[in-house]
Amino acid sequence: MKVPMYQIDAFTKKLFGGNPAAICHLPHWLDDETLQNIAIENNLAETGYFVKKDDIYEIRWFMPHAEIDLCGHATLASAYVIFNYLDKNSKEVTFSSKSGVLKAKKEENGSITLDFPSRPPEQIEIPKEIFKALNAQPLEAFAARDLVITLSSEEEVLTENPKLELLKELPYLCIIITAKGKDSDFVSRVFDANADVLPEDPVTGSAHASLVPFWAEKLNKHNLKALQLSKRGGELDCRLNGDRVYLSGYSVPYLIGEIEI
Repeated sequence: MKVPMYQIDAFTKKLFGGNPAAICHLPHWLDDETLQNIAIENNLAETGYFVKKDDIYEIRWFMPHAEIDLCGHATLASAYVIFNYLDKNSKEVTFSSKSGVLKAKKEENGSITLDFPSRPPEQIEIPKEIFKALNAQPLEAFAARDLVITLSSEEEVLTENPKLELLKELPYLCIIITAKGKDSDFVSRVFDANADVLPEDPVTGSAHASLVPFWAEKLNKHNLKALQLSKRGGELDCRLNGDRVYLSGYSVPYLIGEIEI
């Protein structure tokens, strides 16, 4: 069985920037073990899969070590594939996922806007592991699916080198460090202490489902410019509207081919 696969750099305007995702267009769903093995073989932060059912696309995302409930960059990359290779006349696509209905809209400027659920984090006591793992002094901690740690400056976020082995037992998918930006509204970096392949994620759309409502309240504004300060870097134009977060970004194709299963 041959399966079309695309590798797309998401949340960037330049090749080798942003976050690469492998996207597989499936004729029907394969068993979970096969989906996981493909993700392991691809060895990227996420492999996204979608199957068209009537007028919507069912979508799932797999890290090399586990399935994930929501992934921004692989959804952006999936929408890019649909708009540019599968349905060039389409302006909007609807996905059905484990996080509910997600939408993607093709903008006139070439970007794509994702419509995601808002996941505002609640303030908690800073876990003791965070004090041991970070070089910088954490200011506050907030939690939803991910743990959000605020630092005092963009420079501290940029230069932080956390001891991730100390964070493996925390009950959160990702550890996010964030601060107010210099040339953006806020900056962040995102870590998965249990990931063997990419412990720091280059650009994390799903993390912004929590970062956007957090910073919207803190800065008292609903339109926000975000930078993720990984080595590859990523840019997101964000908007909060009620219980939805809108994330806009660009994508660049790297590879188009097929895999044999």
